[in-house]
Amino acid sequence: MATLSVLYSLIYQFGDNFAYLVLAALGLAVIFGMMGVINLAHGEFIMCGAYLTIIAAKRGLPLPLAMLLGALAAAIAGVVIERLVIRHLYDRLFDSVVATWAISLIVQQTMLLVAGPSIEGIGTPFGSFSLGDYSFSTYRAVLPVIALVILFALYLLFFRTNYGVCARAAIQNANIAQCLGLRTDRLYTLTFALGAGLAGLTGALYAPTMTAVPTMGSNFIVQAFVSVVVGGANVIAGTTPAAGVLAIIQTALTASYGQLFGQIGLLVTVIVVIRLMPQGLGNLFTRLR
Repeated sequence: MATLSVLYSLIYQFGDNFAYLVLAALGLAVIFGMMGVINLAHGEFIMCGAYLTIIAAKRGLPLPLAMLLGALAAAIAGVVIERLVIRHLYDRLFDSVVATWAISLIVQQTMLLVAGPSIEGIGTPFGSFSLGDYSFSTYRAVLPVIALVILFALYLLFFRTNYGVCARAAIQNANIAQCLGLRTDRLYTLTFALGAGLAGLTGALYAPTMTAVPTMGSNFIVQAFVSVVVGGANVIAGTTPAAGVLAIIQTALTASYGQLFGQIGLLVTVIVVIRLMPQGLGNLFTRLR
């Protein structure tokens, strides 16, 4: 019975780590993989989604609608930032990094002044369940399923819709896409809004599980970059296997040696992948397919 309890705990922890890595990385992977922009304000979109969700839920809006509102608000913020800042910095990687870093600092300090150092949370829904000697959060057990559903929805969006075909064409060769009549500027705006909205949805989904503070985005940004670096630029074929491999490594090391070694394992994995597979796991899976 004790062995089964440990096994249940490891499976639960793997699912929790997998969901965290996938959801943290998706918005960043979309913007980097489709647009080539390294968005250092990614964590702030997550934070905005969490704040809006908490505020809306505390004002009486049902939690699912509050989460959608948080994601929508982040997407709208993404449209504004792309129109005002990012669209002037395409093909200028260093400048876009500096600009998004500045946006990150501005948003953090603004939220600190407006909302204070933290806001009261809303509590985790659905209660808990027991398996063996351990008790688990039902909500966190559902998050891996939500992550997989979002991945599948993105697959349908990129490979089964007109937007996806046009967006991939614009990324591969923007000049030819423009000659064919595609509005690449509009596609870039929609893609950046999609990435920001996914980040906001991540913050919304994790709002019931953590304290919302202006710097909460930093809790996600390391895992997001680790997943994107290991997975590569391919949003679907990169993020999914990268999150799976990293979740296995983190779960095993955390269970054996503690959380610190779990985090160290993630960083060591990044170094190994950069050395052996500079294009990431996504490129490997694409070639095998």
